[in-house]
Amino acid sequence: MTTLDRQMITTTATITATRPPAPLGQVRSDWTVAEIRALFALPFPELIFQAQTVHRMRFNPAEVQMSRLLSIKTGGCPEDCAYCPQSAQFETGVDASKLMEVETVLAEAREARDGGATRFCMGAAWRSPKDRDIDKVCAMVEGVRAMGMETCMTLGMLTPDQAGRLKQAGLDYYNHNLDTSPEFYGEIITTRTYQDRLDTLSHVRDAGISVCCGGIVGLGESIGDRASLIHSLASLPVHPESVPINLLIQVEGTPLAGSDRVHPIDFVRTIAVARIVMPASKVRLSAGREDMTDEMQALCFVAGANSIFCGAKLLTTRNPGEDRDQALLDRLGMVPEPGPEIASADAA
Repeated sequence: MTTLDRQMITTTATITATRPPAPLGQVRSDWTVAEIRALFALPFPELIFQAQTVHRMRFNPAEVQMSRLLSIKTGGCPEDCAYCPQSAQFETGVDASKLMEVETVLAEAREARDGGATRFCMGAAWRSPKDRDIDKVCAMVEGVRAMGMETCMTLGMLTPDQAGRLKQAGLDYYNHNLDTSPEFYGEIITTRTYQDRLDTLSHVRDAGISVCCGGIVGLGESIGDRASLIHSLASLPVHPESVPINLLIQVEGTPLAGSDRVHPIDFVRTIAVARIVMPASKVRLSAGREDMTDEMQALCFVAGANSIFCGAKLLTTRNPGEDRDQALLDRLGMVPEPGPEIASADAA
C-alpha cells in the first residue's frame, strides 16, 4: 500500500465514519465505494474480527467447499488479457488445443469426485463459444451432474440463447470474472469491454444460472481499485453466489511477468472486505495458492474464505496437491464441506 493510498483511505474512512453504520452481515446492494474503502482502512485486527463475525452468521467456519478446475480447451485465445498465458498474443509456451472429448472430461470429473471435489469447473480459452460447440459442452454438463457433482463452466462471453441452453443442460454455475475495477480495466484488457462482461453476467442470471464472479489481486492496481472491484460485484442485481479472489500468478511471456508482488496482509485484507460486503457468497481462495504459505492461507480462512480449488493444476498453472491441502486442513481442524444433494446415476 502506497502512502497516497493510505492518505486517501484514511480520509475516506473519516468521512464515512460520520454515517450511521449498517447492520453487520446484512446483504446489501447499496454499498458505496467510500464505505468499502473505509473497510480497507480498518486496523487489521478489527477488520478480521468483523469478517469472521459475518462469516459465522452464514457459514460453518470449519468447512471449506472443494472445487476442481479443468481446462477443456487450452490456449489460442484471441483476447489480450495481460495476465493470461493462454492468450495467442503472448509467447508463453502454452500450445493451443481443441475442445476435449466428452468422455475424457467425464473421466477427469470422476477422478475429481473420488478425490473429494463437490463441484467440477470446466474452462475453455475462447472469446466466446460457437453455437456448434454448445452441444458438446452441454453433454459434459449433463455427464458431470449425473455423477452427483455441481457443475460450473467458464467459456467467455455468452449470448442469451447459449446461456439458456446451458441452463437446460443443468449447469449450476457460470464463471465470468470482472478481473479488476472499471477504472483500471483498460490497463489490463483492450479486446473486451467491462460492459461486455456485465452483459454476459446478465444473460447468465436471466437464464437462472448461479453466478461465479470475482477478480485478480496483483495486477498493479491500487487499494482504491480493489475497493471499486468489490463495489462492482456488490452492485450487481444479486451478489455472485461464488466470488473467486485470485492472486496473480506471474507467467513468463505475459506483460505482467515481473510485476511487484502483493504483500500477504494486503491480500488477506481483500478477502476480508469481500466477506463483509458479500456476506452470503462463497469467497473462493483461488489462483495463486501454490505460492502462499500455510500461514497465509490460514489467515485467508479466518478472514472469510470458504472455498478452494483442489488438485495439482488449475487451467495451465500449478496448484497445491490434494495431499498438501488435506494436511493443511487437518492442521487447522477444518474439513471439506459436504456436497450438495444431486441425484447420481454413477454409484461407483
